[in-house]
Amino acid sequence: MDTDYDSHREDVAGRANVETTPELRAYYEELAGAEAGALWTVANKIEPWEPVSASLPVLWRYEALRDKVLKSLDLVTPEQAGRRVIYLSNPGRRDVVAAVGWLYSGLQVMRAGERASAHIHTASALRFIIEGQGAYTVVDGHKMTLGPNDFVLTPNGTWHEHAVAEEGTDCIWQDGLDIPLTNAMEANSYAVHEDLTQAVTYPVDASSGVWAAPGLVPTGHRWNKGYSPLLKYQWEATYEALQRHAKVSDGSEFDGIMMTFVNPATGGHVMQTIGASMQMLRPGERTKAHRHTGSFLYHCAKGAGHSIINGKRFDWKEHDIFCVPSWAWHEHANASDTEDACLFCFNDLPVMEKLGYWREEAFGDNGGRQPVLA
Repeated sequence: MDTDYDSHREDVAGRANVETTPELRAYYEELAGAEAGALWTVANKIEPWEPVSASLPVLWRYEALRDKVLKSLDLVTPEQAGRRVIYLSNPGRRDVVAAVGWLYSGLQVMRAGERASAHIHTASALRFIIEGQGAYTVVDGHKMTLGPNDFVLTPNGTWHEHAVAEEGTDCIWQDGLDIPLTNAMEANSYAVHEDLTQAVTYPVDASSGVWAAPGLVPTGHRWNKGYSPLLKYQWEATYEALQRHAKVSDGSEFDGIMMTFVNPATGGHVMQTIGASMQMLRPGERTKAHRHTGSFLYHCAKGAGHSIINGKRFDWKEHDIFCVPSWAWHEHANASDTEDACLFCFNDLPVMEKLGYWREEAFGDNGGRQPVLA
């Protein structure tokens, strides 16, 4: 228990500023004995002037992690591990196993012919394919074949499993889940399918065949679930959309050419608690800095560049992953004058919006660019 009762005092009108006396200290100890406390000793801590994140900006270099991820192939099996994953650990969020904020992420690897058992959980999840051939995911009977930079959903409350075809190769993909959030809400649960696998009850890639046409929704198909009926968002179609957008728009001064993955049945986010986007930085492009609430985890899908986060520069290239904590100043730059760069991102934006917590602010000094402090 923190007994430095003066540590959060502020000499500002309207803020708690009570100096501890021997009489008050004795009173605080009485309250603690009754599992209670005086609000004024912690009010300034729990009600900050602006959003405060415990997460730190982190860059996970893929070339540094790749060999370590592949090494796990010889150390544990999917049957032993449940899922063979190396998770990303943010130094400020180790206690909740988060990569940033209330979001978890890891790198999963499977050999050709391997299958992870079918399971279901309360947490929402996604996969972003990094390398390899023959990977597929089955979600509630929908089998989806996957290639590099494809993005697939395994929404909360759905049976799902992952595998690599016998004729495939070693495959690595990034997982993203809201496990820390679900645990914080004390709502998480997990179960394994009684048969360890589920039947494929739809034609392969049926979800894409029905829902992936741009600007069109299928007649007669009703959808009332809280997540997108389009379970796979294919890289080729995503990149083509970015290129078309770039030809007719200047994009955002903060994010370049950015497009949000949506639920085609509603136009809303792909899942109730996790949103996702893909943005393109054109050759030579450098965005201006801004900050906002919400936690964002980026994956370089194409090209190379750097981001400045709270005054620190992080240089990234293909398949590197980095995070932007809530309320952190950030801006991005493409390293090439001839090729574009693309960043996949998943975030907790749906939660921020639904709860009314979304705030955004532009960096007003230095032409919108941060000074690099480190």
